[in-house]
Amino acid sequence: MSAPIRVLVCDDQMLIRTGLVTIIDAQPDMEVAGECGDGQTGVELARKVRPDVVLMDIRMPVLDGLEATRLLAGAGVPHPVTVLVVTTFNLDEYVYEALRAGASGFLLKDAPPDRLLHGIRTVATGAALLDPDVTRRLVGRYAARIRPAEHAPGDIPLTPRELEVLQLIADGLSNSEIAAALVISPETVKTFVSRILSKLQLRDRVQAVIYAYRHGLAT
Repeated sequence: MSAPIRVLVCDDQMLIRTGLVTIIDAQPDMEVAGECGDGQTGVELARKVRPDVVLMDIRMPVLDGLEATRLLAGAGVPHPVTVLVVTTFNLDEYVYEALRAGASGFLLKDAPPDRLLHGIRTVATGAALLDPDVTRRLVGRYAARIRPAEHAPGDIPLTPRELEVLQLIADGLSNSEIAAALVISPETVKTFVSRILSKLQLRDRVQAVIYAYRHGLAT
């Protein structure tokens, strides 16, 4: 058997934190590496126990989840930790900034347990988690804050088909949805996504979405 996914749970609401811990501990392929109620303790614990995934709330005392995410997964961090933001979308205004700070994805706190577990398993593999429905709302809400860079279309090193795939990623479509829209196989979509990330030197789909909005490829 492979080693279980070790998860650190950071949330200042004890009831929610206890619920998350209970759900995770009940999985045969997961274990709770620790839990805490503030961002500063979360950073210290993550550096000490080196979990596979940190579930990070945004609004916490001492140090908020945004800064904690930046310290654990931001640019220049020598040994970044995978962070999955778990948030209340309608209340948090910093989800977009958390993704920019290095989070590998996000989930809503009212998501069903199976979606939470899927999210943990997804980011633990090194992939990004972008719930399609929430992505459309999230990026749409914060798109006005993203200033498009001054780039001519020819400056973007992608083929027309790769540009099309990138635009669909920015719209929040999953690989299977992109495959259906373009009438190609999911395997071909995966190849296109890999090429896009490689050519643009992006870490994951989160950064691809931000890139698309910054370069005026999505609205």
